[in-house]
Parts: sequence; structure tokens; C-alpha cells
Amino acid sequence: MLDLLLPQRCVACGAPGAQACGDCLASARRLRAPLCDRCGAPTAWPVARCRECAGRRLAFAHARAAVAYDGAVRQVVAAWKERGLRRLAEPVADVVAEAVAPPPVAALAAIPPDRERTLRRGHHPADGLAAALGARWELPVEPLLRRERGAPRQRGLSLPERRRNVSGAFTAVRRPPRAIALVDDVYTTGATAHAAASALRRAGAARVEVVTFARTIRLA
Repeated sequence: MLDLLLPQRCVACGAPGAQACGDCLASARRLRAPLCDRCGAPTAWPVARCRECAGRRLAFAHARAAVAYDGAVRQVVAAWKERGLRRLAEPVADVVAEAVAPPPVAALAAIPPDRERTLRRGHHPADGLAAALGARWELPVEPLLRRERGAPRQRGLSLPERRRNVSGAFTAVRRPPRAIALVDDVYTTGATAHAAASALRRAGAARVEVVTFARTIRLA
């Protein structure tokens, strides 16, 4: 009934129908091999560590994303986060499940949000994406982490500033499975994923994978 009264339009191109239309999702640049084995950045040939992650301590084993964070994808993510469009989790999960192999883990866990931002937005995209991927991959979703403190937005910060911003921000609320995958909407520098994975490793996880819908691509 609500769709009849307020017809939906694609948040990227404005076409009537779905909140994210098939054409915009199909045009999103998939991240295919060759990739950096560790952080998932596109590379000219397969490498164990790329320029972006070489020399960095990373608490996760591998990070994989479905699409590049550009063009229509930026508009989809912005609307998903700021406009309370919970239903975007389903088409986004379809894209992730098509582009990313299910990780060899026992469960999924969403990277927890800043409480103030969640109250303002009314939802947390990573929670919806984790639930939708759990259904597709037949994996349980477990609330394993909490965010200990709020932090300024990561947007616009340098890599060292991002790492300091989220250092110690997460705590495991219970012992995690030995192999767990963290789910988030966007991988930017890996600072948040590293901080969350560090908390799970301290609590007993032997391997932490990271899965996101989109990834920022840096030019060499």
C-alpha cells in the first residue's frame, strides 16, 4: 500500500521501481581477480600484499568487497545510510553474494555502529547486510562486538588518523568462533575492520575475514 501511495524510485538514477534499480546495480564495477590476497585491492597481477597494505599490521586474514565505491554505488550507500532505506540490504546482499565467495567461517558478525548515529538514522546498514548474507550463505549472524565509545567520522581523515580514531573502539561481548567474518558496508582504509578484528582476536578468534559491499579504490 505504501508503495502505491509513495512510488519508489532508484536512489541513484531516479527510475521508478526499486530503491536500487537493476541497471544501476548491474553497472557497478565488480572487483574481480587479480586482487591483493590480503586486503582485496585490485592489482595488475596476484600478490600476497599490495602497496596499500604492505608493511601494515592487519588483524584480519583477508578482506573482500563486491564493487568499487564510485558512481552509483556512492549514491546507493549514502541513501542506505542516511535515509533509513532498510530494504536496500536485500539487493545489496544479492550483489555481494554474486561477486564474493562465501568465506570459510562458522558465523558472520556486523561491525557495530556508533550509537548516536544509529539513533539518528534509525537502523545500521551493516546489521541488515549481515542478516541478508547470513540467509544466503546459510551462516548464523552473531552479535559479538560492541562499540565502547563514539568517535568522530572517519571521512576526510588520513590513514594514521583513522587508525587512532578507532583504536580500542571495540570489545568482544563473548567468545567468538575460531573463524568469523566481519560484515560492513564500505571498506575504505581497513582501519575500522582492523580494530574490530583485533577485538575478536583478543577474545579468541583464530581467523577473521572481512566482507563488504563496496571498497574505495586508490590509484597507484
